Formats: sequence, C-alpha cells, structure tokens
Amino acid sequence: MLNIKRRTLQERLARRQFHRPNWFIHFLYRTIMSGFVAPKYNPHYKVIDDINKCKGPCFIIFNHLSRLDHAFIMEVTYPKRFNILCNYGEFFRSHLHLVFWLQQVLPKKVFTDDMNSIRAINQIIKKGGCVALSPEGTSSLYGQNQPIVPGTGRFLQFYNIPVYYVHIAGSYLTSTKVCLDERKGRVETEISLLFTPEQLQKMTPEEIDDKINEAFRHDDYAWNKEKHIKWEKLNDRMCERLDDICYKCPKCGAEINMTAEKDYIKCNNCGNGARVNEYYEFVPFDNDCVIPEFPTKWVEYERMEVIREIRENPDYCFTENVKIGCLPKYRYLKHLATSVPCGEGVLTVDHQGMHFKGTRDGKPWSFDMDYTELYTLSINNAFDHFTLYIDREFTDIFTERHSLGKILLLVEEMHRLHVNTWKNFKWYDYMYKDYVNTEIDDKTRN
Repeated sequence: MLNIKRRTLQERLARRQFHRPNWFIHFLYRTIMSGFVAPKYNPHYKVIDDINKCKGPCFIIFNHLSRLDHAFIMEVTYPKRFNILCNYGEFFRSHLHLVFWLQQVLPKKVFTDDMNSIRAINQIIKKGGCVALSPEGTSSLYGQNQPIVPGTGRFLQFYNIPVYYVHIAGSYLTSTKVCLDERKGRVETEISLLFTPEQLQKMTPEEIDDKINEAFRHDDYAWNKEKHIKWEKLNDRMCERLDDICYKCPKCGAEINMTAEKDYIKCNNCGNGARVNEYYEFVPFDNDCVIPEFPTKWVEYERMEVIREIRENPDYCFTENVKIGCLPKYRYLKHLATSVPCGEGVLTVDHQGMHFKGTRDGKPWSFDMDYTELYTLSINNAFDHFTLYIDREFTDIFTERHSLGKILLLVEEMHRLHVNTWKNFKWYDYMYKDYVNTEIDDKTRN
C-alpha cells in the first residue's frame, strides 16, 4: 500500500488558488453584515467616489481600527466584490476558516516579505478583481493610526491601478484592543478615490507614503471628544486591561504596576488614578492625580520615556518571562484560541535586538532577531500576546505580566535608533528633538 503523506493545514493554505468571491456568497455575506452585525454599532456611511464605477482591478486601503472594520467596508463598497487581506494565523481558527474560504480571504504573514501573499494578490488583480488591505499591517493598538508598512508606495506603483480609501472613525471604541467587549456609540465610514494610476506614476514612493499617512491621521479618542458621543453596553469594564498599554504611572514613574479593571485605572505604588466615563473620558480620583487626556496621550508620554531611556543607556536591557504558542498542523484551533502552547522561556530586548532562550516542543530552543528584520510587533487579537515568524514559522509569544506595551515601544524605538526604515510620523519629530545628535557606540550596532 502506498504511504501518501497527509498535507498539513499550512501546506494546503500555501497551495490554495484564490478567486474573486462568488456573487451569491458576497450578497449573502453583505446581508448578514448589514442586517445583523453593523447596525449594533450605529454606523453612518458616506460615498464621495463610488468604487462601483471602477470597471477594472483596483485596491481598497483602509485605516484599520478594529476587527469589525470588514462589516463597514462591505456596506460602503457594495455591490463591489473584493478580497480582503487578513493575518495568516486567523486561517487556522475553527470559527473563521470556512467563512474565509467562502469569501476568498487572502492570507498575509504580517510584517514579513510574504511571497505567497503576493501570489494571491496577483491572482485576484489578473482576474480584474479588487483587493482590500490595511497598509498599517494590523489593526490599531491604541485607537490611532500607525505608520504604514515600508514599501507601500512602491507596491502601489508596481500595480498601477486605482486606489480607493475607506476612512473609518469610531470603530476602535466599539471593541478596543485591550478589551474585546463590544460597545455601541457611532461609527463613521467614508470612501473616496485616493490615487489614480496617473497620479501614482507622477509621485515618488515617499510622496505616496506621506499622502497615505496624512490621510490616515486619526485618533478615535480625540474624535470622540469632539463628537461627544455617549457609549452604551459598557458593563462597567471601560478600563479592563487598559494597563496593558498605560503601564507607566505619569505621577511617580512606576512601571508595570498599574491595576486597570472595571471602570478605573490605578497606580499600586502611589494611588494615582482615574475612572473612565461613558464618553471615554478620564475622570481623575482627585485634584492631586496626574492623568493624560486620553490613553493615546498616555502612550505618547510612555514613548518619550522609552526614547530617553534607550538613548541615554547603551546597555539598556529588558527581560520578561514568556510562554510561546504554535499552530497545529492537522486540526483547526477551537475555543477562540490563536495557537496551542508549545514552550516557555525568557525574552530579552536590548540594543542588539530581541532574543529568546527556552524550550519549544520539549526541546531547547532560542532565537535572535536584530532591528533590520524587526521594527514593530504583530498584535492581531487581544493585547496579551504578539506574533513573530521565526524562520517563516508562526510563533505566538505571551507575556507573564502586563508588559507588552513596554516591549512594543522598546522594539519600535530601538529600530528607529539603529535602523529607522520604519520612521515615526513627521508630526512626532518633537519627541526626538533632544536626541538629534545621539550616538551609540559600535558594539551596540553589531
């Protein structure tokens, strides 16, 4: 009897041929989204340029605020069929894989040169289809946009097809990265034509990147303050796990010593803290408390502290105990899991890069990544873990403490200090003004 090797889920996905979504499946999916999903969030739509007038292939790019964005993109573009890019690891989750197959969702190993993803995009574009993607690479971490992935301008120039922009506001606040509870307030979605093929050819890649970053410029918390929108279905959990991103006390400076649960956040060292009301506003406990205006402003303060720490200390090092997860080979993940436990060890971030030493599948295992290949972290679900691709293999990393916010900022600012191909926004230049002439000796660059 022939011994035929059974293909793994990863091998099957790599061999998959992609097509434009079926008309009926697209209609059915839109009916579900517009009739049962999107209305829960009080959506509002505006069409400036109708994408359905575009008869050939095109791109849809969007500022990715939350995992719910696909529902709003579907409505503002209907009946245009499109294939949307999604994080590779999501294809192995039992509650998603069938829907992804029906809707012909395209996989992407985030923040890597993923040739299988390019192949899938090529298949759709050659068939005259439309591909939707987020140039940021992942959904918003804090409620504001992130710099787009390096090379986006060159990528769009290569295909030289119309690029439509879907701008979304309010979506992050419906389901934040730190707490996936779904809340109702208001979501605004608007579509317009951002680039024609002629415009793409007249611009430099840098000019294209700058225009996208400026178009994406948005902060859901600042937007909500201006709109003064009251949010419902709060369940007294407006602050749940907010300490994942607001990890440093602005008053005493203690790190990873905050408690955030129910509707309050508090420093366990000095008592500094606040409650969050139904307008997503911080209400300090008393007049002595020092609290930034929004969580995004809190993160800006923490980023400036990280910039100072690493540029003043060439021996800076941060360590954390972690557990790691991997993808199953022959069965889909159940119970909303993103991976299966497969090891543990110690993660270190220093001026040379990110390092891990521990075990995987019961055997000693380690890796080292420098900042030429690492510029930010892929945090695709909740803010309790991130994903790396070590030798192209998916690896989830779960921190023992609520320290991921600190690790993320360290990686980003170490990259900007030593490599800086993924630059911060120009409007954040003020963060670096005191360190323009910073020099780190050669040992930290090698």
